[in-house]
Amino acid sequence: MKNPLMLMIPGPTPVPEQVLFASAKLPISHRSQAFRDLMADITANLKWLHQTQNDVLILASSGTGAMEAGIINFLSPGDRVLVGCNGKFGDRWAHVCEQFGLITSRITVPWGKPLDPEVFRQHLEADQDKQIKAVIVTHSETSTGILNDLETISRHIKAHGQALSIIDAVTSLGICPVPVDEWGLDVVVSASQKGYRMPPGLGFVCVSPQAWQAYEMARFPRFYLDLGKCRTDAATHTTPFTPPVNLFFALQVSLAMMKAEGLSSLFAHQQRLMQATRAAVRALELPLFVPDDSVASPAVTGIAPDRVAPETLRFKLQQQYGVVIAAGQDHMRGKLVRIGHLGYVCDRNILTTIAALEAALSTLDYPCQSGAGIQAAHRIFNGC
Repeated sequence: MKNPLMLMIPGPTPVPEQVLFASAKLPISHRSQAFRDLMADITANLKWLHQTQNDVLILASSGTGAMEAGIINFLSPGDRVLVGCNGKFGDRWAHVCEQFGLITSRITVPWGKPLDPEVFRQHLEADQDKQIKAVIVTHSETSTGILNDLETISRHIKAHGQALSIIDAVTSLGICPVPVDEWGLDVVVSASQKGYRMPPGLGFVCVSPQAWQAYEMARFPRFYLDLGKCRTDAATHTTPFTPPVNLFFALQVSLAMMKAEGLSSLFAHQQRLMQATRAAVRALELPLFVPDDSVASPAVTGIAPDRVAPETLRFKLQQQYGVVIAAGQDHMRGKLVRIGHLGYVCDRNILTTIAALEAALSTLDYPCQSGAGIQAAHRIFNGC
């Protein structure tokens, strides 16, 4: 019998059956009262998840589309931006900014290391003429498994007084605290196929009043990704263009499930999954790409095997055991594997992945103690 694949990657992620069933309902008109009622419920719960009173707008796009919307709606050609780069997605932000003709300064550290908030403070305090219009930070850097100190960085941005914070929360929204109002975040982008426990297809942009002020001055051309149109229509619980209605059905169910669980429970669950995964990896004597637990992302764990080929290990896991983990990206491909533990993932998923990992390692003659990873994960799950 062919193994059904179990996704243990940073996205797309496992989806609850209730959410999948909701997406299979017959579509309704997006100009109907039924859709407006659906949209109103979704919007309220999106604000709950973001911990905000700001607008949270929905796009029919991937997270990259939401990223692009975050740039073209609040900046103008020739504006100066500061971008944190410590992985593929920070680098992608900088590349997108350069494609749009923004003057882009990078704060770069090696992959696997956290961004230093002090360096942001120094750059911002040195900007006496207030030329920096935005600071762009990837909260959870999916390519490496780093969680950057967004709270401290955002405090330095607010102290600048003029720069907007534009935040990639694609693998942190719903996974760890992103209190938008408390931290004073201006533009926060995310996507459905990560912490939302949804299929791909929706992007989200949360927008502060300060960002809306910048919108009035922004001069990039925009049409489909014009967030002003989205805001106007969202005020009456509708959308400017035809939305993927069935994904809205799924989103309503997913958000309701998350709300019933509660934010603190959601975040604690993710911490447990991360801790169990990291404990198991250490017990198997596999090198963690981010060895410092205090800066590890609750969304994904990077492993840099030194005695087995990463791609061989990935292939063995998928072909023999049906467990799909992610490869390294860009220059880390062939040097890194990544285990995603976000989305609709439970203890059983982690234990299955670790058991398959142990079995694959044994067939590849990797020297590790049989059962060590499972025992280490089990101790975390049992509070030992």
